[in-house]
Amino acid sequence: MNYLKYTKYVYLLIAVAFIYDGITKLNEPGGTPWISFSLAGVSVFMFFFRNKYSKKFDDHYKKQ
Repeated sequence: MNYLKYTKYVYLLIAVAFIYDGITKLNEPGGTPWISFSLAGVSVFMFFFRNKYSKKFDDHYKKQ
């Protein structure tokens, strides 16, 4: 279960990829960049969500 500490960083990599995709779609005339930016926002939210709850579970198991 030690790998779960590192999987939260995958969300940041996904967010960077969607931000790059959104920026490239800004320059296209018919592109829809807002979908990419919203998915990047969800990915950043998931990173902080997983980070908060992983710390919470670690503190809970340290007390036992």
